[in-house]
Amino acid sequence: MVEILNQQKRHNIELQRFESLLDKLIAHYQLKAPEMTLAFVNNKAILDLNRRFMQKDAPTDVLSFPIRDVGADGKYYLGDIIICVPYANRQRQTQGHSLERELEFLTIHGFLHLQDFEHFKGLEEEEQKIRKLFLED
Repeated sequence: MVEILNQQKRHNIELQRFESLLDKLIAHYQLKAPEMTLAFVNNKAILDLNRRFMQKDAPTDVLSFPIRDVGADGKYYLGDIIICVPYANRQRQTQGHSLERELEFLTIHGFLHLQDFEHFKGLEEEEQKIRKLFLED
């Protein structure tokens, strides 16, 4: 089951859009009903997580917490993606596209980390391929 949480209040987010994107990604990578969470948060929440888990004292755009394991309940747990919406909003202004598009890019980026793609080890190439498959108009 995919759970999507909007834990920030400043920006309206069409959650169905991200459920659809994640469904496409799950199908593309042939995952069998993974358990995962996508959470949209504010600066304080991402800063707390970045300090706690990454030992970095600054907000960031996206964090991924891969699990990739079968739980005692027999379900496959892929992991969690946390996206900082205010950070993404500032970032998108320099890129010249909408907040929704930036959040889609970050969702893909986070999902690929859950799939074990890493920076400088195929992540960027895979991101470009997936963007073309699912986002290009």
